[in-house]
Amino acid sequence: MMSFAGKYELESQENYEQFLEAVGHLHAKTDLKVQTEVRQEGKDFTWTQSLPGWTWSNKFTIGQECELVTMTGSKFKAPVIMENGKISVQFPQYNFTAEMVDDKLVMICITPGEKGVTFTRVSKRI
Repeated sequence: MMSFAGKYELESQENYEQFLEAVGHLHAKTDLKVQTEVRQEGKDFTWTQSLPGWTWSNKFTIGQECELVTMTGSKFKAPVIMENGKISVQFPQYNFTAEMVDDKLVMICITPGEKGVTFTRVSKRI
């Protein structure tokens, strides 16, 4: 299993505002650099994203249904799977995937429907 463990800082992102609008969180927009910390022990993960004054964290185990929290604090249950080195979770309003590409953490969120938005965030290891 590929290691995601490490600390990362936002390098680039595409369609961030469109994504926030699609999920009804445009007020959450910030230009601050998002930091992501991933702790991994085998199939057990702690995934934390931080901005000054705000932190959002999920603990999960690959291959199991886990209780997770959205960026607005809502709790939900979903299986967390890994296929071809990609972590995948179906959040209530979008599908989330994450993978390592050339030592960068690439996260993609896709909202459903004809007018679905694909939001891509690339973070570099720090």
